[in-house]
Amino acid sequence: MTTDPCDGCGREVTIAGGIANLWSFDVETTGGVTLELADGTEHFLCFDCIERLPDDRDVTAADVAALSE
Repeated sequence: MTTDPCDGCGREVTIAGGIANLWSFDVETTGGVTLELADGTEHFLCFDCIERLPDDRDVTAADVAALSE
C-alpha cells in the first residue's frame, strides 16, 4: 500500500494495488483518483475534495486551488 498527497487538501491518500499489495491480503481501497480537468491539467484528488468541486460547470485548476482555502 502506498500513499499520495491530495492536490486539493494535501492529505495523504491511500492508493491500493500495484506491487506493494502483490503478496498481501490487504483489502484497503483507493481513497482518490487522478482527474483530467477541462483546462487540460491533471490532479490527484481524494474523494472528499472531488465532492467539493463545482458540478454546474467545467472544473479547472483554479477550482482545485480553491479547495485548500
